[in-house]
Amino acid sequence: MNQTGDIGQSIIRAMPPELFNKIAAGEVIQRPASVAKELLDNAIDAGADRIKLIVQQAGRTLVQVIDNGCGMSQADARLCFEAHATSKIQSIEDLHRVQTMGFRGEAMASIASIAQVEMKTKRVEDDSGTLLEIWGGEEKRFEPVAVDDGTSIAVRNLFYNVPARRQFLKTDATELRHIIRTFQTAALAHTHIEFEMHADGELIHHLPVQTLEQRIAELFGKQYRASLIPFEEETSYVKISGVLADPKLAKKSRGEQFLFVNGRPFQHRYLTYVLLSLFDTWTRQNEYPFYAIFFEMDPAQLDVNVHPAKLEVKFDDEKSIIQLARSVVKKAINQYFAVPDVGPSDTFQNDFGLSFDRISGSPSQRHDFRKAESPVQFPSRINFQSNRIDGDDAAERLYGDKETDFRNSGKTDEVPQESAHSQKSYTERGFWQLHNRYILTQTRSGLTIIDQHAAHKRIIFEKALSATEETLPGTQQLLFAQTVELSATDFSLLKELLPIIQRMGFSIQLLSGNTAIINGVPADIEIGDERQVLREMLQQYRELNKKPALDARKKVAIAFASRTAIPRGKRLTEIEMELLIDQLFACDEPYSEPLGNPTLIYMPMDDIKNRFR
Repeated sequence: MNQTGDIGQSIIRAMPPELFNKIAAGEVIQRPASVAKELLDNAIDAGADRIKLIVQQAGRTLVQVIDNGCGMSQADARLCFEAHATSKIQSIEDLHRVQTMGFRGEAMASIASIAQVEMKTKRVEDDSGTLLEIWGGEEKRFEPVAVDDGTSIAVRNLFYNVPARRQFLKTDATELRHIIRTFQTAALAHTHIEFEMHADGELIHHLPVQTLEQRIAELFGKQYRASLIPFEEETSYVKISGVLADPKLAKKSRGEQFLFVNGRPFQHRYLTYVLLSLFDTWTRQNEYPFYAIFFEMDPAQLDVNVHPAKLEVKFDDEKSIIQLARSVVKKAINQYFAVPDVGPSDTFQNDFGLSFDRISGSPSQRHDFRKAESPVQFPSRINFQSNRIDGDDAAERLYGDKETDFRNSGKTDEVPQESAHSQKSYTERGFWQLHNRYILTQTRSGLTIIDQHAAHKRIIFEKALSATEETLPGTQQLLFAQTVELSATDFSLLKELLPIIQRMGFSIQLLSGNTAIINGVPADIEIGDERQVLREMLQQYRELNKKPALDARKKVAIAFASRTAIPRGKRLTEIEMELLIDQLFACDEPYSEPLGNPTLIYMPMDDIKNRFR
């Protein structure tokens, strides 16, 4: 009863279809990649063996999927846009044994309510096909049409009637990256289907029917071809198969970790955590290896209806699935690295009578030869103009009178030779390295501790920014040009950032087939590492996209500095320590690295004395 006491008046009303379709679209259709996923799923469910994806302006103006599947009749063409209309679920029992990609019947109605949709479809047995146009949920055209067998659905001007949703879309590069990821996921799960993708008139991928290993190499780069670790195990409950990539190909950002169950991609946070932890021995912190893992099991043993966008699944016996997956992947890794699979307390004698802990039992004691220390070689040519730098004043405040300052007023590009006099001055000045991570030096009234990686990152960041403002950036030409093959997402990002990267000193030529040629690099970069520097710069840039306050130029400079700065853990000579500090105080903002973390801390003598009471 309402407050007026009128029991005949109702405040609850049934929503009109156009309203609840738009609400459903908010759950199912988050961005153009969501449309691509739904259309690809439908094409796969239609039994197609050739599927083409076409996008324009990162899906804002067009997402189109063309397939040669079973097609639809005139009646079905209309029904497929009705809310909760589906050919895949007939009863409650069917819901517990879903084997198709789509089944809810929400997606097409949701898409049609927020876009301009054109569908052409034809069955093999029909003489003509059907054309249906729906704009914002309203039917515009419905008529016969001459068309090939199969279905073509073009979704144009997504969110044209929901501008609030449209303004939340990210940059074209980001949205295209999500679409490519969706395409890659579908292509990985269905290697028996020929896939093709075009973006703004350019061919991104053409994938014939092929093996999983061949498809991975086509999608993510030929460097994977010789570095894949296949595995397969089967129990009465589940079959687990797939491939891992050699951990040396691990990347700094997520995005190449794939899980499938019965051909359906899914996300599972805890399972992902368990799998990634198995690579800890062979990867550095915040590195993510490639894997594609496929589970095949009775559909009745899992629930795929726990997420509106079908991104998650729930296993009946989740603990057993995770334990089995962990065991299978661990076995594959250990066999690849020839690691004995024995207990942690076991030891063995080698031919020389020396005893070692079993590697698999104590991974922290395993020596990783890929991470062996080597003498640091950071740029000696980083030099800033003194007329915009107040480095001497900063050093004066910390180190005292200039007569006793370790820095000389004349800047030089050459590293000074260590002489008896300079060795004495270093000793008097006092430079020590703590755990090959921090530089300790005494000041006029205390102790300064400098983070060598953060300090060098600040130096390279400002040098890179300065280079982008110069008419002719410093570039060292390579004796032999380096060809680098990128994933489609990396290549599209490189194309977007190329003007900035070139102004920093890179000389890069883009070719077809997601291939680039590096002809030159910034003058301060170490020769021989160009390919990896470029790949990791692109990965780091994506991580920085989470910080919208930074413009693209600064993000590129930070990505470059993060990749090329001397790492923590590198041993430095006293001359290198002096040069690093000298260049740090020649920066505009020497007290923090580009993301705001401190480069140094200062401990006054009074504080130190107080600690000793």
